[in-house]
Amino acid sequence: MNKRIRLRDLLRLMRPRHYIKNFLIFVSITFDRNLFNPSVMRQGLLGFAAFCLLASAVYVLNDIRDVEADRLHEVKRNRPVASGAVPIPAAWALSGTLFAAALAIQLAAFGLRGSGLLLAYFAVNLGYSLGLKHVPFLDIVLLVSGFVLRVVYGAAIVGSSTSAWVYLTVFALSFYLGLGKRRNELVKLPPGGGSTRKVLQYYSYEFLDKFMYLCLTLAVTFYALWSADSEVASKYGTDKLVWTVPLLIIILMKYSADIESSSYGDPVDVILQDKVLLLLGVLFGLMIVGLIYVPGL
Repeated sequence: MNKRIRLRDLLRLMRPRHYIKNFLIFVSITFDRNLFNPSVMRQGLLGFAAFCLLASAVYVLNDIRDVEADRLHEVKRNRPVASGAVPIPAAWALSGTLFAAALAIQLAAFGLRGSGLLLAYFAVNLGYSLGLKHVPFLDIVLLVSGFVLRVVYGAAIVGSSTSAWVYLTVFALSFYLGLGKRRNELVKLPPGGGSTRKVLQYYSYEFLDKFMYLCLTLAVTFYALWSADSEVASKYGTDKLVWTVPLLIIILMKYSADIESSSYGDPVDVILQDKVLLLLGVLFGLMIVGLIYVPGL
């Protein structure tokens, strides 16, 4: 007798919580002062939808690929495929449907514009899932590329431009997040050193910790240089963006405090589980939007 698949388990398999990362698509739209432009926002939302569906297709593929390893993990064993809530054939069908839907939205809304970037994201994550995540250093680079591709894709689909300082900030922050995730996975190794993530044997806590905070320092520096840039001040008609730097530092201090505790270091889990951090992030976004969009603020 076939087991009935619950819609709730299919949705969990798609990991909608992780869609928060796809808001990076709106970075260039925001800094290009098009956040309240209806036609541009329509394009941005369509791109967001396409990226969310494609990301879910990737998450499903990853869970299929890692099903045996996930069953040995204290947390991942509860994932829908690993727990048996969603059979593997059904997971394959879901992934294919999500991929087709993402591609359909992309081609209907943008044609070939940005399609290469969307497929690059899929290829990077497919390679990651198929084994590149076991290659030291490359695994972190691939994690970082996922964040950066979101920003570049957002700029491509609407034809906007973004300062090099912003891209450098995103790169540095992404490395900070990726290194922090690996560091905390290393800390969480069970007694005896066994792990479902083989690449951890190539890293040490000291190495990951050192470069994690180096990248954090670079991210704050790059952002501060952007906020104090005379061209940026001229573009937005304000020199007050530098006052967002202290708030950014506070946000990153709070995030760092969270991952220094009992967290696995997954950025989405850290942000969504800390309401204070989430509130600070919203406040930071409102400050940026206010200073960029409201003259004389």
